Amino acid sequence: MKKLFIGNLSASTSESELEALFSEFGTVRSLKLVTDVFSGQCKGFGFIEMEGHEARAAISGLDGKDFNGKPLKVGFETAKAGRRGR
Repeated sequence: MKKLFIGNLSASTSESELEALFSEFGTVRSLKLVTDVFSGQCKGFGFIEMEGHEARAAISGLDGKDFNGKPLKVGFETAKAGRRGR
């Protein structure tokens, strides 16, 4: 199982839209769209879990692709420096 970071999403993006988009490349095991606690709108990024070969196919097929008027940023999740130990 691989976790993907999806960035550069518009504020109006929904989980169902993302699931439909990524399901073209395989089974979406989990999806978490990061939203503003007050407005409920997308903060511009989220995470999806897929099997390894499906995740690689999704990255090559969707990274840079136009989605809701913005080019998607899709890649494997990487740990940010200074975020460990929380």
